[in-house]
Parts: sequence; C-alpha cells; structure tokens
Amino acid sequence: MALEEETRERIMRVFEWGKRAFHVGFIPFILYLGFTQSSPRPSLLRLISPLAA
Repeated sequence: MALEEETRERIMRVFEWGKRAFHVGFIPFILYLGFTQSSPRPSLLRLISPLAA
C-alpha cells in the first residue's frame, strides 16, 4: 500500500517539526529537570545569571 504524495509530504513536515522541537527544547528540558530534582534548590536568579554569587 503506497502513500499518496500529499500524505508523504505531511508526514515529512511533522517529522521535521518534531526534530526542530527536540533540538530547541532538549537543553532547556535538561536544565528544568536538574533545577526541579536537586535537593538544595537554587534560586532562579542563580540559575540564569552568570554574575550571581
């Protein structure tokens, strides 16, 4: 059973969108997990500012 060209293009667009979402969201997701799962939870300012001591 062959897919129609339009269906194939839609599937490829969905995969491209998913790949882009994964690339953009991976590092923020890992930072979020580290922030929420650490025992002494750091302040948000310390997490995002390199100058906060």
